[in-house]
Amino acid sequence: MTHDLPRGMTRATVATGTHPGYMPGFGNDFETEALPGALPQGQNSPQKCAYGLYAEQLSGTAFTAPRGQNERTWCYRIRPSVRHTGDFAAIDLPHWKTAPNLRDDIVSLGQYRWDPIPVPEEELTWITGMRTMTTAGDVNIQVGMASHVYLVTQSMQDEYFFSADSELLVVPQEGRLRFCTELGVIELEPKEIAIIPRGLVYRVELLEGPARGFVCENYGQKFDLPNRGPIGANCLANPRDFKCPVAAFEDREARSRMVIKWCGRFHETWIDHSPLDVVAWHGNYCPCKYDLRTYAPVGAVLFDHPDPSIFTVLTAPSGQEGTANIDFVLFRERWQVAEHSFRPPWYHKNIMSELMGNIHGIYDAKPQGFAPGGISLHNCMLPHGPDRDAFEGASNAELKPEKLDDTMSFMFETRFPQHLTEFAAREAPMQKDYIEVWKKLEKKFDGTPGGK
Repeated sequence: MTHDLPRGMTRATVATGTHPGYMPGFGNDFETEALPGALPQGQNSPQKCAYGLYAEQLSGTAFTAPRGQNERTWCYRIRPSVRHTGDFAAIDLPHWKTAPNLRDDIVSLGQYRWDPIPVPEEELTWITGMRTMTTAGDVNIQVGMASHVYLVTQSMQDEYFFSADSELLVVPQEGRLRFCTELGVIELEPKEIAIIPRGLVYRVELLEGPARGFVCENYGQKFDLPNRGPIGANCLANPRDFKCPVAAFEDREARSRMVIKWCGRFHETWIDHSPLDVVAWHGNYCPCKYDLRTYAPVGAVLFDHPDPSIFTVLTAPSGQEGTANIDFVLFRERWQVAEHSFRPPWYHKNIMSELMGNIHGIYDAKPQGFAPGGISLHNCMLPHGPDRDAFEGASNAELKPEKLDDTMSFMFETRFPQHLTEFAAREAPMQKDYIEVWKKLEKKFDGTPGGK
């Protein structure tokens, strides 16, 4: 992966961590400067900042949030953010929807699956190529989420974006992207994820394309690492494997378009310069990336199949302990060794609603019809589980240690029902016969203790 910067952008000369341009850690208090001495020491807001910079705080939580949850970053920038906006004009992005998005003419009650959404030949940027599949909750009271597929065929040119509604969890499936943000540069490829905080300005460039992937738009409390409980201090996602960018800035005069998402609506404003002008920053409110290949799964080593929550990478709390606004769950390569047990996910109904996406390879519970780039939705309290072939195979397999290989799928799980958008119901390639995968399941009951 290249780590070259866009032309005209200056980055910190000393990069910390195992990758050039990144600092390791999740929720750390970082400090980084692209010019020596740009970062004040011993205070946040000096009377005069070095290089004629402006001091400005970006707050991701309320000022009085508890210390362990309080997030803010001090930025030292060429212009204050008030210079990065002007008069706003409403614009229409018809495929990007926000909850509540309730349609009486669309049935969201069901088990659904879609083939990969094809990338069209038309020119699509990060903004115009977003396709919303489901929405849940209500952005106006900051609860719930939306799930999207992004289709990108070209870079944003002198165009920038930020969402006042949400943080974005980005899950690439094909192609490579570069996120040029106010706080530094993140390059992203399949089998990695990125978190883009609420309110952060950025531009998305296409490094290798076309690009397709998934986005979870989180309206509620920010994503955090789950508590490990009895697992202890290690495994699952380790904080050191998250990478945050070092400071990088643009000092460029050019007519630029700023697009802002606010309460589900989109607005544009025009400025005469690049807003990516933060020369130095310190704090814990920043974007990050994570390599899913470093996730250390934990599972059953004797018998039975644990709940899929054992594979949680990130969780966004809801205020009700143990019931998430969103869980991001990963099903990656792993060994299966459980004795006298049905090893695939069992049949169940769940109070949570589950949207799954296939990043790579084959998903063990649905070996047919769930291609990389595909999506499935099992809404709350609707039964689901392995198809007939998966059930028969697992019920009759020799239970020796087996490596599940060539597989990487994920789940966006939320406590709220997920409602289909018009695009998901009528334009996306829905598999109309998906429900048939269970109709071949046979009645096996014969009234004897051993069964069939």
